[in-house]
Amino acid sequence: MNVLKSIKPAILLFISGLAVLNNGTVLAQTTGLDKSGGKTTTSGSWIADKVQEIPGLKMGPFVRLADGGILTVLKTKSLISKDEGKTWTEYTIFNDPEKFEISEERALIRTKKGAIILACMNLKERANWNWQKEISDSPDAKLPTYTVRSLDGGKTWQDVQKLHDEWTGAIRDMIETKDGSIVFTSMMMQHNPGRHSVLTYSSKNDGKSWTRSTIIDLGGTGHHGGVTEATVEQLKDGRLWLLLRTNWGSFWEAYSKDDGVTWSGFNPTKISASSAPGLLKRLKDGKLVLVWNRRFPEGKVEYKLSGGDNQWSEVPASNHRDELSIAFSSDEGKTWSKPVVFAERGTQPRLSYPYIFEEKPGLLWITVMQGELRVKLEEKDFLR
Repeated sequence: MNVLKSIKPAILLFISGLAVLNNGTVLAQTTGLDKSGGKTTTSGSWIADKVQEIPGLKMGPFVRLADGGILTVLKTKSLISKDEGKTWTEYTIFNDPEKFEISEERALIRTKKGAIILACMNLKERANWNWQKEISDSPDAKLPTYTVRSLDGGKTWQDVQKLHDEWTGAIRDMIETKDGSIVFTSMMMQHNPGRHSVLTYSSKNDGKSWTRSTIIDLGGTGHHGGVTEATVEQLKDGRLWLLLRTNWGSFWEAYSKDDGVTWSGFNPTKISASSAPGLLKRLKDGKLVLVWNRRFPEGKVEYKLSGGDNQWSEVPASNHRDELSIAFSSDEGKTWSKPVVFAERGTQPRLSYPYIFEEKPGLLWITVMQGELRVKLEEKDFLR
């Protein structure tokens, strides 16, 4: 469904919730970032007061095991810590590890029945990426989506499955619904012209088999064109809420009433966002938390734009990844607390692709795939 192909870029930039001039400048007034009380991490990023660095922590994502341990993955291994991330024991995931390499964009869950499920791309099967400017496409590009699961707390693994061969830009999130369905977000490249689309996979049997959703294809052109890198949560009314990365100045949303088999209600949200993924999570106290890169740096009304050439993307987009913000919602995403910048890249090239792990109620570990940020913070200190 290419519902956006007929919408002009100027309109796309306006419907993000901010009036925009032709040069990309937003008509808004904000205040600057207050760095008083903050500090610099060992990797050179600035973090706000009451944010603490966790030196040496793995990237994540993380899940809590039945015995209290913490599990993550790396390349072809599962890693288990019994001391809250200080030391790790490795276990082999694949019987033929030379054929696999787990992508850094991945999702993990421990289900209510105790299964550990990993969804990832297999980097060893990445092939045929050859972006051709004359056709704005990379025909036959392949980067498959896989799942694998463990029934003994991450020590042994089984049921390795390839779910599709097409180029998967990223896998970002996985949840368990109230009725026990497992749902994760993936992507599938479209062609003629090249662009990205989002889909989800759902399982009714703890990841033993999967159902593919409808494809969310909102048009676009470019190797960063289309919709990408979605995060998902279940609302209290039972619907699933999907937030999609776009090049249009805000997250777009979609809803599912059948645990991620079909999606509808595609609209821009009022959440200003750069062309970078956010992560949405339900906390133990019932609130929603969102960590993301806002469209512009704190106190700024413009940022260097990328794309607009039908190669990177079909419209110019902010690719701001200098700061990470956090906000909370107590009313199912209708309104949000004032976003707070809790980290700035400093000497890092960028800070983006966050993972969130609630290590204990109200205490969040936040790590990133792009950058070396490994920190923790308490919800109460940033709920404004």
